[in-house]
Amino acid sequence: MNERTGISGLKGIGEKTEKLFLKIGIKTVGDLIRYYPRGYDVYQEPVAISELVEGETQTITGIITGKVQVSPNRKMPVTSAQIRDKSGTIKAIWFRMPFLRNTLLNGEQITLRGLVIRKKDGLVVEHPEIFYPCTKYEAKLNTLQPKYTLTKGVSNNLIIKAMKQAIDSLDLKQELLPEELRMRYHLAEYNYAIRGIHFPEDKDVLYHARERLVFEEFLEFIVSIRKLRTINDRLKNCFQIKHCETVDDFLKHLPFQLTNAQMNVWKQIESDMMSEYSMSRLVQGDVGSGKTIVAVLALITVACCGYQGAMMAPTEVLARQHYESVKELFEQYQIPFGIELLTGSMKAKEKRAVYERIEKGKVQIIIGTHALIQDKVSFNKLALVITDEQHRFGVKQREAFAEKGTCPHILVMSATPIPRTLAIILYGDLDISVIDELPANRLPIKNCVVDTSYRQTAYRFLAEQVKLGRQCYVICPMVEESEHLEVENVVDYASMLQNELGDSIRVDYLHGKMKQLEKDEIMNRFSKNEIHILVSTTVIEVGINVPNATVMMVENAERFGLAQLHQLRGRVGRGKYQSYCIFMSGSKSKETKKRLEILNSSNDGFKIAGEDLKLRGPGDLFGIRQSGLMDFKLGDVYQDASILQKANEAADWLIKTNSDYLDYFENEEKNASVIL
Repeated sequence: MNERTGISGLKGIGEKTEKLFLKIGIKTVGDLIRYYPRGYDVYQEPVAISELVEGETQTITGIITGKVQVSPNRKMPVTSAQIRDKSGTIKAIWFRMPFLRNTLLNGEQITLRGLVIRKKDGLVVEHPEIFYPCTKYEAKLNTLQPKYTLTKGVSNNLIIKAMKQAIDSLDLKQELLPEELRMRYHLAEYNYAIRGIHFPEDKDVLYHARERLVFEEFLEFIVSIRKLRTINDRLKNCFQIKHCETVDDFLKHLPFQLTNAQMNVWKQIESDMMSEYSMSRLVQGDVGSGKTIVAVLALITVACCGYQGAMMAPTEVLARQHYESVKELFEQYQIPFGIELLTGSMKAKEKRAVYERIEKGKVQIIIGTHALIQDKVSFNKLALVITDEQHRFGVKQREAFAEKGTCPHILVMSATPIPRTLAIILYGDLDISVIDELPANRLPIKNCVVDTSYRQTAYRFLAEQVKLGRQCYVICPMVEESEHLEVENVVDYASMLQNELGDSIRVDYLHGKMKQLEKDEIMNRFSKNEIHILVSTTVIEVGINVPNATVMMVENAERFGLAQLHQLRGRVGRGKYQSYCIFMSGSKSKETKKRLEILNSSNDGFKIAGEDLKLRGPGDLFGIRQSGLMDFKLGDVYQDASILQKANEAADWLIKTNSDYLDYFENEEKNASVIL
């Protein structure tokens, strides 16, 4: 068996299971072994109930006392049981598991492992794993058990069984990194690393396994980026772009002046487009710094010169917001260019009409989603492609977008703050501009970091803001113990909050498992103030602009990375009203408090990113992963900054001395799944 063997070549995987594995991107044995754990369960000694710590996943052993209760809610029944040991009693709750009332019997001794949270009536163990008899837990004590991202029908145990079988029967892969390179950076051998990442004997094995695989992941990426840079540096400018007086008139009539930072970046973009070579530029700017208006100036300029410009956004909501705001600007300031929206959810007849107008050059500016890079879209004279929230798009998607024209200028934008030392490595194929100044009329967001004892006060504050006519977000983290509980967590919280605040305040929810049309409908209702409080997962992290929203409350803030929390905070403070952000932490550790205080003391995303980097030590395997920023399979550019810098050095060495290994990287298909 080798990595190209189909997944059905493993025992126990029939046609039905094979289709389920395809849903999570696993087609071959090679896909399977590179389907890395999203985390690990560390099975530690049980603690006394009186010693349980809120916000931590812990284990208890005790006696079931009394009758097991099941709530009458049919959509989401909650099963609860009282567990007692010598030190005290605690309630355990399970979602959608009513059958437990027949298996959890009064007087039985069981071991439970789950997240300890605080409810109205005290601490509760939420949706714990059950070990009965208790000896079953002893077999897992002090081990690291992999946790994989799941889909309906694919359990963690199913993946573990398939993974063990694959690794045990796989022909060993030849080591492809030069020995000199491995020795220089003390990297584990590939086959050792693959076994160690899935089934580590201890934390030390896991550290070395992960370090090797992260290094290789970064190295492949950096080499591919360097090659893009080489190609881009040779691309001649195919378009005659000149200074546009329409832009000057537009700027004169705007009700505000561009900041110095915005003007400097715009001049860099204009200079690039008028130069001898094609532009490849990244514009980094903190949330609210005004990147979009700079992009609009670039679009107007190419339209002025008789060409087309296109902007691609990662979500339909964001694409539509860009379209409507640009269209409104053009109408208000009588800018005479056609503008079009293209998204996946449009009807076939609508799309055909848009395709025709684009191809015949009847519209100069096109804004849309991934629909822009479909085969059926044919541009007339595409001179500029812009991607918004660049880290959400794959390298292949970006290339596909650029290939829609003949060497078009490329402008990418990102609100994700990242220290410049790392940005130079990660965006190595692009010139970098930074808008590091906020418009003068923006009110700074007021922040507070609190523990769960503040929750009732926070709810009263939400209600007060709604009475003033404002709106609020409440963010719930994904429940780590079981992927499918993400939905239940948000739905349950929204239901609880609705009961808490009463019918006069309209509460609704949003989560990643919803269909796109459902998400768009919820967001449209929220933007019209038909929903007062939106309970959501981080699906709203990017691309929502509701100026009337003034409160962002994040539950269990300790479970998020600082960059992600800052992105979430950016959903408020977008209008004329004073805005607030409440970071509620379920952890009492000093490290957590110190980390969150960085957010409390600053609204500067780049400063926050730098401070976060300082706090992260090497080997922080169980730290908070920064979701959304360069979604590598394993690597995290903050947590693994030192590995990233080593991989950058190694890329220099490989490019100078080892063309054979560069050919290997070029042939690997892994890069297709790396997000930039």
